[in-house]
Amino acid sequence: MANATIFDRLKQDHDAHRQLLDKIADAKGQPDRLEKLFEQFKVEVTAHAAAEEETLYATMLARPDLREDAQHSVAEHKEIADYLEKLGELAFNGEAWKRTFAEMEQRYIHHIDEEEEEMFPDAARDLTAEEEERLAAIFARRKPAELKRAEADG
Repeated sequence: MANATIFDRLKQDHDAHRQLLDKIADAKGQPDRLEKLFEQFKVEVTAHAAAEEETLYATMLARPDLREDAQHSVAEHKEIADYLEKLGELAFNGEAWKRTFAEMEQRYIHHIDEEEEEMFPDAARDLTAEEEERLAAIFARRKPAELKRAEADG
């Protein structure tokens, strides 16, 4: 992705997460496939959130006009992480798990839609093209390390 911005990279991840959620919906009657897809989703979202916080959010938190958006998104990341933790404590694919997963999915879709429609445009107005490209490069370096960490924490 030559000259990709941080927003391009994050949107690319969001699209991959949406596809995983679609595959999860299609796997409802296949518990083994469902479990693998859910684990993949959990690792991907956890790594994405950590790398996003270390790049875009860290930059936004340092800017008074963007701080509130970043704080809001960090809080939503925590909410999603809490859901993922709770899902790990429930009987996989049981009724409580399905209910909790549906809530988490709704909150996650809300979160990424809000980022793409509101936060990214606000941040783009404040960041230079060079900053957007630099953050994308940092994100590209951080995400593989965060994927390894998320897989290890499984």
